[in-house]
Amino acid sequence: QVQLVESGGGLVQAGGSLRLSCAASGRTFSNTDMSWFRQAPGKEREFVAGISWWPSGTSYADSVKGRFTISRDNAKNTVYLQMNSLKPEDTAVYYCAARQRSGVIQARETYGYWGQGTQVTVSS
Repeated sequence: QVQLVESGGGLVQAGGSLRLSCAASGRTFSNTDMSWFRQAPGKEREFVAGISWWPSGTSYADSVKGRFTISRDNAKNTVYLQMNSLKPEDTAVYYCAARQRSGVIQARETYGYWGQGTQVTVSS
């Protein structure tokens, strides 16, 4: 059983930046794919960014490409999401997710572990 705890959300104005963190515990971390999803009111939970163990790599939703950067520190069992040039449409609850199975990294149904979420609000 993996426990994930997000932090770093908050209220920022458009064009600002936030850095989200997700701390994992309970199981090995290095062989786990980690991703960030987000859910705005009235919308489906959508993939934002992912970082895979093997094959190694990162993936981003088109809506955040060039603005967000996902990274991980395996020694600290932590994954990060650096969010720059934030837009009001980025407003959502951001969830950290982990999986130890195969599949396209964007597929939310493949993730078995989820954090409780952290609110990101971008004002205009």
